[in-house]
Amino acid sequence: MKISTNYSAATESRKADHIRICLEEDVQFRQTTNGLERYHFDHCCLPEIDRSEIDISTTFLGKPMNAPLLISSMTGGTQEAKTINTRLAKVAQHYRLAMGVGSQRVAVENPAVSDTFAVRKYAPDILLFANLGAIQLNYSYGLDECLRVVDLLEADALILHLNPLQECIQPKGDTNFRGVLDKIATLCEKLPVPVIVKEVGNGISAKMAHKLIGAGVTAIDVAGAGGTSWALVESERADNILQRRLGRTFADWGVPTADCITGIRAIAPEIPLIASGGLRHGVDVAKAIALGADIAGLAMPFLQAATSSEATLYDLAKVLIAEISTVLFCTGNATLEQLQHSDSLIKTVG
Repeated sequence: MKISTNYSAATESRKADHIRICLEEDVQFRQTTNGLERYHFDHCCLPEIDRSEIDISTTFLGKPMNAPLLISSMTGGTQEAKTINTRLAKVAQHYRLAMGVGSQRVAVENPAVSDTFAVRKYAPDILLFANLGAIQLNYSYGLDECLRVVDLLEADALILHLNPLQECIQPKGDTNFRGVLDKIATLCEKLPVPVIVKEVGNGISAKMAHKLIGAGVTAIDVAGAGGTSWALVESERADNILQRRLGRTFADWGVPTADCITGIRAIAPEIPLIASGGLRHGVDVAKAIALGADIAGLAMPFLQAATSSEATLYDLAKVLIAEISTVLFCTGNATLEQLQHSDSLIKTVG
């Protein structure tokens, strides 16, 4: 597949814009929250546990992790993104966390930027996810392109992200979603690695999860509302009044993360489930897991730390792990499994 140089350059410019806007502009959801504030943990004043024996390790898609943390898909395609991804991969390897990269479409269009994604050499043991937009399956992408990005990353799985709202607001967005579900099903049959489907911050409802599971996806990342609003991000990039207003109108559109988790768990108790969307600290992570998620993904906190320094990034990972462990200790649970099967998380009345 041959892509024009101008088209590739436009994609790379968009990636640079996304990083800048996320870091410099107020593009967080304004009214809609992730829903986790509706829950609180019941404090246990006598845990009867030695904190040093608390175990927050887990296994996801058959691969061990030292903590239930995913460094969520963010970036790639620029030199700044290469620095960010390298730092993220190193911290993921050190703490044995999972990691996803940003959309690799830019690397398909321009193989010269492939090295901005190629982090396996820094993280040989981690659970690593490749990433493409599911909508591209309607725009000439197929099994070959998916295999290419998986091979580039030596990835354990492929994330297909769903972003209909973002595409509506993005200049020249791809908005023909007709038939994408069938193409996802075909890809799930043919791709030799698991397929994970995620949103980009507007959530996956139980109804849509049911359809995706029926299509054969291995895991779901809910990527619910309450964190970064990609409607607002694209509004900041808009080159006309219509697109700018559209982004602001839909700034708070989506299903809160907590509602995604509980809804999907009610209809699919066994599906491997990632919680992301507005999670900012270890208490959020613990709440998401108590609600039924297997692991939890954070993007903005890791992006901010990674652009600061490698040391800041290591400090963030260390404190997130300490926060999760403290929740377990102060609820009297020694493991994540115990937390999930306890009555430690209480829904706030009112």
